[in-house]
Amino acid sequence: MSRGLFLILFLFVATSVSWPVELPVPSSAEFCGDCHRAIEEGWKQSAHSQAVESRLFQDAMKLAETDYGASARKTCLSCHSPIAVQSGDLALVKKVSWEGITCDYCHSMRDVTLTGPNPKAIVDYSLVKSGPWKDVNSPAHGTVYSPLHTSALICASCHEYRNALGFSVLTTYSEWSKSAYGAKNQSCQSCHMYQVAGNVVDPRVQRTADAGINLHQIPGSHSMQQLEKALHAELSASHEGGQLRIVVEVSNRGAGHSVPTGSPMRQLILEVHADPYGGAPMSDRRVFRRTVGDAKGATIVRESQAFMKGAKEISDSRIPPGESRKETFTFAVPQGTRTEVEANFIYYYSPMATTEAQQQIKFLSLRKLVE
Repeated sequence: MSRGLFLILFLFVATSVSWPVELPVPSSAEFCGDCHRAIEEGWKQSAHSQAVESRLFQDAMKLAETDYGASARKTCLSCHSPIAVQSGDLALVKKVSWEGITCDYCHSMRDVTLTGPNPKAIVDYSLVKSGPWKDVNSPAHGTVYSPLHTSALICASCHEYRNALGFSVLTTYSEWSKSAYGAKNQSCQSCHMYQVAGNVVDPRVQRTADAGINLHQIPGSHSMQQLEKALHAELSASHEGGQLRIVVEVSNRGAGHSVPTGSPMRQLILEVHADPYGGAPMSDRRVFRRTVGDAKGATIVRESQAFMKGAKEISDSRIPPGESRKETFTFAVPQGTRTEVEANFIYYYSPMATTEAQQQIKFLSLRKLVE
């Protein structure tokens, strides 16, 4: 029987008699997308959907396995494919295991506990799907309102991680919880999953009065729009004592966590260029990052090492929520020399990337002409 014919027969049966009907559990996102088409299309564009297929992740996982053995694979997949770990499919044989943070994982979550060394998701794969809306009925499966799905806590099980040495490698959730955003209970979803136009259920399946869905692209640090929302910067420049003095003030006005957050390999880079008329161009940079070391204090430079062998924080120059940094640069440019000044912000993702597009994104530029 074709998949399309099965869906038609299934919907006929489901609307004629009460569920449950034999559904695959956990289900593939493609199956969910038969009814939730707009949501699936958005999710396909997300980093969640590519959490396993990403070549950068695949390379990092292979390095981790080579360096630390088979247990490293389970550590990596615990967040990048939790369904694979929960079902014992560490070889990634099942299609749903390749879907990363897939529909049925998030919508089978019932709670997240914070009592252990790491936040732990309580997941129940069944014909009842949990979500943020009340009074929702589905002809295909049961539904239950879940306050967890309106809370930042749902993100904690993957965006907060302490390794076997007891070192906190990922601290995004705790950064949020200590911030003004956490104090006001302004959830991650308010920035990363805001409401957009769209049908929860495709109209060919079921007509609904509401035409709004949460943004399942879940844009983050790869989104120029999100980066520009997060940071505000101002540039000033003047000649003082035979030198050109440039000041860049950058503020974290829009992120509920530090910038950058997540992997310690990520960096926010500020590059400043001075191009005096008739003279040689000059440049300098500042790097905002969290530097971690192993048990001996040696700086870790590979992502897999940070997760497996990170033991201490060497430094942290990132910008927490609501805070600012004022960076001053001086160049040997004589008074009266007309100079073009430019400041560029770059978000640096990973040292393992082979192309610049995979490695970094320039998202904010400031320019000034100094007489």
